[in-house]
Amino acid sequence: MIEELLPPEVVAVEVLGDDGSEPAPLYPEEAAVVAQAVAKRRREFALVRACARRAMEKLGVPPAPLLPGERGAPGWPAGLVGSMTHCDGYCAAVLVRAGELASLGIDAEPHGPLPEGVLDAVSLPVEAVRLRALAQERPGVHWDRLLFSAKESVYKAWFPLTGQWLEFTEADIEVFHDPGERLHGGFRAELLVPGPLVGGRRVSHFEGRWTVQRGLVATAISVPHTTT
Repeated sequence: MIEELLPPEVVAVEVLGDDGSEPAPLYPEEAAVVAQAVAKRRREFALVRACARRAMEKLGVPPAPLLPGERGAPGWPAGLVGSMTHCDGYCAAVLVRAGELASLGIDAEPHGPLPEGVLDAVSLPVEAVRLRALAQERPGVHWDRLLFSAKESVYKAWFPLTGQWLEFTEADIEVFHDPGERLHGGFRAELLVPGPLVGGRRVSHFEGRWTVQRGLVATAISVPHTTT
């Protein structure tokens, strides 16, 4: 699912559902991070890192601990950029060599309406207007949840390039569906604060893709080295 949203040079590993089997053991330093967490959190932490290490293997990179750094962003081995996501019944990791892309951001969410009040907290007025129009045109998609997921992907692509926090309201996201498609499309995230420097140029926006499948909404952003 997630690989459909990203360029072919990106390696994606995902797990849909949970068969209850034990995930690959964590490194001691990883286990220490979640030692006090509840069982569900420990399991998600292990499953998504198992996905990441399988992706590393596909790239010919030796397995290594993946420790959360500032703001929880995973620390990837030198020469790699990537992103991870997990929600109930799904986890995924994507990786690419740093020479291929500048950054990646992915997110997956249950395809259902956001809890009451969340949309108002994360959206700009102009985004809410667009969502209402999309809901009238294509009522089969929970556009509020899709917007939330897209904002999460924006942040995950942004943070490795800047090391700075990005508020939900500091990116104006316009979502669109592909012609003739009901459950696939793209989005453009206009940055409302100075963007990162990539390839010597200031990034003004991110381009992303989305899909709704298997009871989930997934979004993804890949940032090329040369962009405008």
